[in-house]
Amino acid sequence: MAKVFMGVRLQRLREERRMTQVALAKALGISPSYLNQMERNQRPLTVPILLRIGSVLGVDPQIFSEHDSASLVADVRDVFGELPDAPPTSMAELKMLVENMPELARSILLLQRRYRVMAERADTLAARLDDGSRGASSAAPSTDEEVREYLNRRQNYIDELDRAAERVAGEFDPALRTLDALQSRLLERHGIQVRLSDGDAGMVRKHRYDAQQHILFLPDTLTGGQRAFQMAAQISLLEHSDLIDALVLAAGLSGAAAQTGARLAFSNYFAGALLMPYQRFLQAAETRAYDIERLAHQFGVGFEAVCHRLSTMQRPDAAGLPFFFVRVDRAGNVSKRQSATDFHFSRVGGTCPLWIVYDAFSHPGQVLTQVASMPDGCTYLWIARQVSTASPGFRAPGKTFAVALGCDISQAHRLIYSKGLDLHDPSSATPIGTGCKVCERQSCPQRAFPSLLAPPPASA
Repeated sequence: MAKVFMGVRLQRLREERRMTQVALAKALGISPSYLNQMERNQRPLTVPILLRIGSVLGVDPQIFSEHDSASLVADVRDVFGELPDAPPTSMAELKMLVENMPELARSILLLQRRYRVMAERADTLAARLDDGSRGASSAAPSTDEEVREYLNRRQNYIDELDRAAERVAGEFDPALRTLDALQSRLLERHGIQVRLSDGDAGMVRKHRYDAQQHILFLPDTLTGGQRAFQMAAQISLLEHSDLIDALVLAAGLSGAAAQTGARLAFSNYFAGALLMPYQRFLQAAETRAYDIERLAHQFGVGFEAVCHRLSTMQRPDAAGLPFFFVRVDRAGNVSKRQSATDFHFSRVGGTCPLWIVYDAFSHPGQVLTQVASMPDGCTYLWIARQVSTASPGFRAPGKTFAVALGCDISQAHRLIYSKGLDLHDPSSATPIGTGCKVCERQSCPQRAFPSLLAPPPASA
């Protein structure tokens, strides 16, 4: 573990508990002068000290983790990158701000998010005035980003839900298929029948629960894995609604829309953890060298579901390989983005067209690999594949996405997908960026927009 210099964060924790330096130093078994030096970043927070701080102050030592800091630095950097008239800010300054004053950094992101919402509303109002339209509803802010940021702060791992799902999975009859076990639990414990409905009958959602008739309707166009997922999500709402409500309340989200989005995210998280119980899934992943298709077959789920689950395997006492997971459509819209690493793609100006995830649309059914280097010098191994939902009928539109799973190059040898790749030759890596508007690669042939980080032209 690298040396950690987060003195201001430690000072804040001490002040929140109304403790003097002398009192905290005594509780930690160190001298007041040593504590003073740590709070002034003259000495690092060592692992033994972090463990004692966690015990004395009743906090998770992971709040001093550099994972959260790295992604937060990238987000704050994006904010300043959108302000071309602002004075240049160095990475050293940004890291110092984030590592010592993370709440201030999050407040900057909150102000920027509110600014974007107001800017969108202003643009919408201007468009209405221009075209003379009336009666349209105002632009509503998206809540997806707020929920996603909460999950990323927890490294996409919700311990309470994960262990609850694992306990439920342990109660299943091993002689039954998971799909049959879920259906049996719904009927025997809750008196709920599962019925398939016509996928063409206007059923937009993937499920509909009739509480009066105790019937869970599922479209007949869903695969077996998708049906199991919807039943598992319904079980979470029936058996663990109090836990989900408590998690939503503790998340401190901004409003009803964000809370609704969080409930959906938590119920879906439970479903994935129930179909792929933590310990059994982690052991299988390690045994099979993270072969996604074999894991999908073993647990009766889809390729995307396995990728999503792999990005959540961060239980403190049994952590899996840290992954970054993303899902995009052909237009480049990012509909899912989860990170258990410090990898970051910009929210400004789209993603990088050189990224392997976009090649997946041209190779249906194939798993593609890419060793990619970022402008900051970090290198990653990426796996990408197109995933599709079958059309419910003739000329009815289906859904097509590309999903990608990435990990740091230092962990790539643990994946079956690294076979035949030169993981140690920097020249073999594809140079990609975080997004054109905040990418330093000025000579990139795929550049779509001028970089906001470009140095000003030299004066004549």
